[in-house]
Amino acid sequence: QLQLVESGGGLVQPGGSLRLSCAASGSTLNRYTIGWFRQAPGKEREGVSCISSTGGTTMYADSVKGRFTISRDNAENTVTLQMNSLKPEDTAIYYCAADGSKYLRGCRPGNFDSWGQGTQVTVSS
Repeated sequence: QLQLVESGGGLVQPGGSLRLSCAASGSTLNRYTIGWFRQAPGKEREGVSCISSTGGTTMYADSVKGRFTISRDNAENTVTLQMNSLKPEDTAIYYCAADGSKYLRGCRPGNFDSWGQGTQVTVSS
């Protein structure tokens, strides 16, 4: 059974950077499309960025385009989200999740079956 664990969250000042990692165990990650999602207090969970099983297709929310970069290393069973130029509105719990489809069908929470426990990202001065 696939298990996902996020790491790399923390407190950062506006304009700073963080690198989130999603480590998989229990299954081979190259079978899955992987997504990063976030949920701020009082708000719905939203898709941040998603990547197909081979890494050939990526999607980004408009709010993070040009600032965030998703990548994956299937040999290491990890997916990374590099977040630059962070803003206070990026503050949220960030989750990685897996979709059993190899093809990126859309970066929507309903498409994803397996979820990590989340990591807190706080952007504040």
